[in-house]
Amino acid sequence: MTYSDYKFIVLEKVGRVMTATVNSPPFNLVTGALMAELIALSVELEKDPDTLVFVLKSANPQFFLAHFDIERILDLPIEAAAERPRSGDSAYHAMCERFRSMDKITIAQVEGRVGGVGSELIMNFDMRFGVVGKTMINQMEVPLGILPGGTGTQQMPQLMGRARALEIILSGSDLDAETAERWGYLNRAFAPDAIGTQVAMLADRIASFPPDAVRLAKAAVDAAELGKKEGLLEEVFLFRQLLRTKDARQNMMRFLEIGGQTLTGECEIDRISAELNRP
Repeated sequence: MTYSDYKFIVLEKVGRVMTATVNSPPFNLVTGALMAELIALSVELEKDPDTLVFVLKSANPQFFLAHFDIERILDLPIEAAAERPRSGDSAYHAMCERFRSMDKITIAQVEGRVGGVGSELIMNFDMRFGVVGKTMINQMEVPLGILPGGTGTQQMPQLMGRARALEIILSGSDLDAETAERWGYLNRAFAPDAIGTQVAMLADRIASFPPDAVRLAKAAVDAAELGKKEGLLEEVFLFRQLLRTKDARQNMMRFLEIGGQTLTGECEIDRISAELNRP
C-alpha cells in the first residue's frame, strides 16, 4: 500500500511493522498541520491490509508530542452559547477511535515529554512505553482554565482509576515514568538505552504471529466493554473462528512436533512461542 508523503511524519515499513516518527521542531507542538497529518495517517493505516503493528515515536529525544497549539484554541469561535456536539462531529475523536479500534496493534514509544492532546492521543493506543528519568506526562489544561478535551477525561480514568486521573488532570503536575508505569499509564518504563530495542523486539514478535490471531485477540479484549456476559460470548465466537484457520492448525501441530507439550517445553514456553513462527 502506498502512503501519502507527509511533511512532519516519516514512515518506515519493515515486514508487518510500520513505524512513524514525528519530526516537527522545535518540540512537536501539535499544530493544525501536524494534526491533519496524524488524522490522514490514521485513515491510511486503518485501510492497510498488510501492516499488523504500528509504532509511533519522535525524532526529538526531549519531546514526544506536545499540547495543541494554544493560538489555534484562542481562535475557536465563542460568540454563541456552547452546544453539545452530535456524535461523529469531531475529526480528532474519530482519529482516536481509529487508533484504538483498528485491526493493528498500536504502540507509543515515548522517550521524552508528552502533554496535553499529545498525551490524550496515545491514551487511545494499545500500549505505551516510556523511559526512566526522561518520560514526563502532563495535562496542563485546567491551569489554563480549560479541560482535556481530546478524550483525556474519558481515557485516563480507565487507565489508572478516577482518583489518580483527577490528581493528574487537576494538578497540572508532571507524572514521571516510574509513577506512570505503576499507575497504569505506561506498560513499562525502560532505561534510556533499552527502549528502542525493547519496543522493536515486542513489535517484531507480535508481527511474527498469525495475523488473524493477533487481530481477533485484540477484538476479544475490546469486547470486555460489552459487559461480562456479552464479552464472554464474543470471546468464544472469535476463538471458534480462529480454530478454523490454516495458521492455527499448522501452529498447533508444530507446537506438538517441537516438544511444546512436554515438561521441558512447558518450562520454555516463551522460546517455543517465538520459534513457532520462524521461517
